[in-house]
Amino acid sequence: MTQMQRAWLGVVSADHTRQAIEGGFIQLNHGKRYGVARLHQGDGFAIYSPTEQYREKRPLRAFTALGVIADATPYQAEPMSMGARGVVQPWRRRVEFARVERAALAQVASELALTQQPNWGYQLHRGLVALPVEDFETLWSVMVD
Repeated sequence: MTQMQRAWLGVVSADHTRQAIEGGFIQLNHGKRYGVARLHQGDGFAIYSPTEQYREKRPLRAFTALGVIADATPYQAEPMSMGARGVVQPWRRRVEFARVERAALAQVASELALTQQPNWGYQLHRGLVALPVEDFETLWSVMVD
């Protein structure tokens, strides 16, 4: 892993994370542009999955993917059906994902600056939060083969 300037944490269910890894992309907040537009080529990107399945209430609470943003600008994917949201043309970023093992939040929370403040999880509702580079490096050391 090369030295990076910035890192991010995206909040994505594990089933959608698998699709992202297979496709080599990330899309956030139902394909809206504003989240992926904040990312820059070379930024670290971690995914936290609160649940295994989208819209499922049973918690997973694990970090499920790590990668590096691989492109310079967001792109729009082909139109796709998003159920009740209708047909959308989501904005995405290409990501070079590493091969990782999931890390349960309980396993790493005490080592992350992100989780040290009371009510730290509230910010996850935004879908994308800045992640201290040191936290990304900690997750990398725990999760990458």
